[in-house]
Amino acid sequence: MYACKSYPGDRAYPGTAPWASFNRTVGRNLQVAIPPGAVCYQTLDGTIQTLDAAKCGEVQTNRGTDHPISTYWTNSTCYPFPESSESSSCARGSYGDYVVLAKTREHIKYTIDFARKNNLRLSIRNTGHDFMGRSTGWGSLVLNTHAFKDVSFVKKYTGPGTWRGRAVTVGAGIQGRELLRLANKQSPPQVVVTGECPTVGLAGGYIQGGGHGPLATFYGMAADQVLSFEVVTASGKFVTANAASNPDLFWALKGGGPPTFAVIVSVTVKTYDDLLSSTVIFYPNSTHTADLEHFLKGVNAFHSLANRYVENGLFVYYSLSLLQLRVQPFVAPNKTASELDAITFFDLYIDIFEEEGSGAPGQLIGGRIYTRKDIAQNATAINAAQRLTVEQPGGFTIGHIVGPGTGAPIVDNVINPKWREASSFSITSFPVGTNATEAQSIVTHVSGRSLREANPNGAAYVDEGDLEEPNWQQAYWGSNYPRLLRLKKKYDPLGVFYARTTPGTEDWEVIDFGPKLWKKL
Repeated sequence: MYACKSYPGDRAYPGTAPWASFNRTVGRNLQVAIPPGAVCYQTLDGTIQTLDAAKCGEVQTNRGTDHPISTYWTNSTCYPFPESSESSSCARGSYGDYVVLAKTREHIKYTIDFARKNNLRLSIRNTGHDFMGRSTGWGSLVLNTHAFKDVSFVKKYTGPGTWRGRAVTVGAGIQGRELLRLANKQSPPQVVVTGECPTVGLAGGYIQGGGHGPLATFYGMAADQVLSFEVVTASGKFVTANAASNPDLFWALKGGGPPTFAVIVSVTVKTYDDLLSSTVIFYPNSTHTADLEHFLKGVNAFHSLANRYVENGLFVYYSLSLLQLRVQPFVAPNKTASELDAITFFDLYIDIFEEEGSGAPGQLIGGRIYTRKDIAQNATAINAAQRLTVEQPGGFTIGHIVGPGTGAPIVDNVINPKWREASSFSITSFPVGTNATEAQSIVTHVSGRSLREANPNGAAYVDEGDLEEPNWQQAYWGSNYPRLLRLKKKYDPLGVFYARTTPGTEDWEVIDFGPKLWKKL
């Protein structure tokens, strides 16, 4: 037996008057959710006039992360490049139906309350950098927290907890580049553990997934830096979660999966003095050789040294496809000019790391965390598995050589313990094309299977993994999962917050072509 969330056409779905009243409650910040690409079509779903040639051009050239509902994972619905000039309509697909552009924490509370009382599917979004589609959902009400941009630095954090260094409190909508620019203006200039991509939001899904980045080998994961959260729970309560207040919720929010336990209003994290950092770019490709075997020997030599890189405090970001290995860059924090060209970490980050838009065409992703043990013992098999990935039509790999256990302090959070043994993490990506089932099979049963077999001591990453990951509870959280599940049932017994392959979603299933979200009874 199943109980379904409420959708348009259902008897329990709110009518015009309740929606209008709700709009007034949230300061008239409720909007019909319009996919960014809809401006390139005459209508959305054949009913809403959307064509705007000027805005279409903007979307086509700059599919960034600031659009209220834009996200990677949309099955290419309403893609901003129509198949022909005669294309008259696009479909909303997995984009939500309505979006609240929250401006105050009360707006967040009212939106959660409205979704809970009306049994609506609720999606939480602060930026569009979401490979796994957890910030969107068919027929959902989207809660957008991108407007929360407050930032406050302190020179000495006074607790709770043992940290007495510098810290910063940031709103849910702050992105990496914004925060680092403000941190660089402090005296002395500060840095924060942020994501590699400058547009990734710090406080939301990034930290709730764990959060790796260029400084993770040196200081640990982003979730390791958290000192306190301000959140709104599924019951609509404003709650502080830290070492002294709601410590179990504090533990769960530090890597327990987005958006699973609460909606983040703000987070307080550690900051560090900026440090000398250096970078090298490495780009072997088809202009150097057309011999695939010769090229792959170089790739294998590069990746087999992952343990050595992280043991020396490095972070390496690369993309791999057939006859192209783009390493941009090797990051060497705290290295002097005699070791590499000396610059500060801030300079390096601003100049080197590139934005990743939010409107990519249909791609399915997988991923794997490689442990130092497996790199040392099974490098040949791992390299062969990575080769299998890029040999699939349209397949490519985004790699991060990172060791969050190398220089990190001992912390108590929910991040998979395998991260502390890691020296490399890769994202695999494949185009959906015309057959999503076939593409998913490649992700899980071809590429994914080969990576799992080559890396038996490894794991998967919550924020950048396969939605069909076998035994995902163990793969994403390891021994921490049973406690996480208990806390999910404590803080969200009704399932107000839902995102695939996160704690408690064993109780839910997408049924029918719709696809509607149902709870197993």
